[in-house]
This record gives sequence, structure tokens and C-alpha cells, in this order.
Amino acid sequence: MPNLIEFIGKVSSFGARILVDGLRTPFEGSQILTHIAEVGYKSLPLVAPAGFALGTVMTFHTRSTLGPLVAGLLLAGRVGSGIGAVLANMRVAEQIDAIESLSIDSFKLLVIPRVIACVIALPLLTLFMDFAGLLGGYLSEFAASGMPFDLYIRRAFANLEWANFIAPTLKTTVFGFIIGTVSSYFGYTTNQGAAGVGRAATNSVVVSSLLVIVADVILVKCIFFVFPESAL
Repeated sequence: MPNLIEFIGKVSSFGARILVDGLRTPFEGSQILTHIAEVGYKSLPLVAPAGFALGTVMTFHTRSTLGPLVAGLLLAGRVGSGIGAVLANMRVAEQIDAIESLSIDSFKLLVIPRVIACVIALPLLTLFMDFAGLLGGYLSEFAASGMPFDLYIRRAFANLEWANFIAPTLKTTVFGFIIGTVSSYFGYTTNQGAAGVGRAATNSVVVSSLLVIVADVILVKCIFFVFPESAL
């Protein structure tokens, strides 16, 4: 229990530093764009087929609720391990120390852009997943009953409010922050040599996935409280 409390405190302090330093200039615009492409564009081949598969077996309402969680878990597996491993490898190879020896803030250069990229990319990936699911649902329905596309769209969006779509998608910004923060923490703070690289990658996936699930439970309750119509 003391180790758990200590870990929570360290990660919370790490996340608070991200929030504070993320608002300070200079803003690493080029680094952020590079990592958005790495996190977002290169994750499309994983997210789009998952959304398509969900669309063939779930209704649009169920998919719009479950899709953000699935996207978050997929990103935790692909991106979380990558961030943890890259930063841990840089720490082991003393590249981070070399950056700091040049009077460059390594935290702001290496951590902040990766977290911001996760926060921006995950909602966009969720949107792509929703569209892929919509296509998968239509093709499944067309194969079964020959339903026209316009009729399928009308039925899919019938009785749906904006809250049913927007609120679950926006919660992925929280998922993105969790994944980016936890993964960066394990990679940036590793001190176990070469063995720490693999351990950082594994811990990044496991812990960020668990926290995404816990956050999803809490955020779903909050969304239903703020947007009661989304529970319909």
C-alpha cells in the first residue's frame, strides 16, 4: 500500500507538471505535429478495422458509447508502449542527460509534445472509428436485407441527440492525457538500465489501460449526470 500511494503521488505530480509546463512558452509546434502524425496517422490502420468490425455487430448508439473505450485501449497498446520504450531508451543511452547539458528543458521537449499529441489524436481517431463503424454497420445490414444507404443513415441517427455523440468522444481527450502521461512517466523516469526499457514499455501499456478503464467508468457516470439524454 505505501508503494501504491507513493506511485500515485509521483504520477500525479508528473501530470501536474505537464499541465503547468504545457502552458509555458516556447510551444514545441513542430514536435507536436510530428507526434500527432506518429500517434494519429500511423494508428489508423489499427483503429479503422476495429471500428468496422464493431459496426458489423453493434448498433450506432452502443458503438458511440463503447468506441471511445476501445480506441483508448488500442492506443494504450500501440502508442503507450512506444512512448515508454523510446523515452526509456533515451534515458538509458544518456540522450536525455545530453539534451539537458545543452541547457534545453528535456521535459518540455520530449514529454509535453507527446502528451499533447495523444490528447489531440485520440478524439480524431475515435471519429474515424465511428465512421468506419457506420460503414461496417451499413454493409452488414445491406448484406442481410438490402437496405438502402439513406434509410440506414436515417435509422442510425433516429432519436440521437448531439450529447449521444459529442460527450463520449470528448472524454477521449482525458484518455489521451492518461495514456500520454503514464507512458511518459515510466519512460522518462526509468533508472533500471537496459532492462528498464522493456519494463517501461510493459508498465506503460498495463497501467494506462487500467486507468483508461477506471476513467471510463467515472466519466460515463459524469456524462449521464450532465447529459441525461445520452443515457436514452
